[in-house]
Amino acid sequence: MLCLPPLSLYIHIPWCVRKCPYCDFNSHQSDTELPETEYIDALIQDLNADAELAQGRKLTSIFFGGGTPSLFSAHSIGRILDHAEQRIGFEPDIEITLEANPGTFEQARFTDYRRAGVNRLSIGIQSFADDQLIALGRIHDSKAALKAVDTARRAGFDNLNLDLMHGLPGQSLNAAMADLDTALGFNPEHLSWYQLTIEPNTVFYSAPPTLPIEDTLADIQDAGHERLTTAGFDRYEVSAYARGPQARHNLNYWQFGDYLGIGAGAHSKITQPQQSLIFRQWKTRQPERYLSAANSPARFTNPYIAGREELTHAMLPLEFLLNALRLTDGCPSDYFTHRTGLTTEALEPQWQQLLERALVNPRQPNIAATALGQRFLNDVLGAFSE
Repeated sequence: MLCLPPLSLYIHIPWCVRKCPYCDFNSHQSDTELPETEYIDALIQDLNADAELAQGRKLTSIFFGGGTPSLFSAHSIGRILDHAEQRIGFEPDIEITLEANPGTFEQARFTDYRRAGVNRLSIGIQSFADDQLIALGRIHDSKAALKAVDTARRAGFDNLNLDLMHGLPGQSLNAAMADLDTALGFNPEHLSWYQLTIEPNTVFYSAPPTLPIEDTLADIQDAGHERLTTAGFDRYEVSAYARGPQARHNLNYWQFGDYLGIGAGAHSKITQPQQSLIFRQWKTRQPERYLSAANSPARFTNPYIAGREELTHAMLPLEFLLNALRLTDGCPSDYFTHRTGLTTEALEPQWQQLLERALVNPRQPNIAATALGQRFLNDVLGAFSE
């Protein structure tokens, strides 16, 4: 039986000071003053047009992503938060995350973000080494990275995530562990520790840097995991470690929950049980077109929508597993039934074949990959994409 899952809200701020050469997100370098007020006005209209999709649910989490959301003032962030609370409503323990980059930090601004309702900060450190930051095209140096974490703590944030990359150009095992040790010295509640990958439509894809060899990458992964585990962190997703609260917003994605996405290029996934329907939709990608969308001819009720796709029964097993199998413990089997409308028999015969190869566990009580299966997750998912 198809049921309504929890609902989150993603808010996209598409501008950056400078586009990083590895970034394939919808982010745009801005050399002029940002149209901050106009963009918040558009976000409010976008949310108003999508509000009925909440279907009576309150928001369990909100995530400001980008781009660099910390380029916007606390007043603007507070304005959209106030409207979301009035228009849809918040669960009492809502998690509200804002992504921020070192170099955009000011003590007063981040204190004001906290007062505006942001209760979780995700800082894009990537590395604490100056040579690596230069190689990655970041606008900050190691001093700014260190200062950013201190500023966040002094602003009152007690739920802090640090984004940290490994497998960087020319990076040794010792250098990767030094980065990790510096991060651990701040006692963050959460670490997103992930390997640099070269994605299409990036500068690095056109001019690839020299990355560590496979054996070094494997050594970094194994040593880093051991160090994080020893420090008391629980790896609950492929690249997510927590010794405080897990990232509720990301968990909702991974557990095949629903989410509204507003802002340039933002995506939504919505369940409508009465119509036995699950669909995705996405918003106009270019910021300039997004800002003018309300005055343009529209194909959908919400003029900011650029496209929509129904998830058919044939698509749902892979769509669910793409998310759920990233989690160390997977998802409860009844989530598959309630959030796809299918029984777990829809996963056969592929699941039995993967079980025989020790890549997945039995389907009860959780749908989950084994440790080996997570290491070869593409092979597992490939069994459902044919």
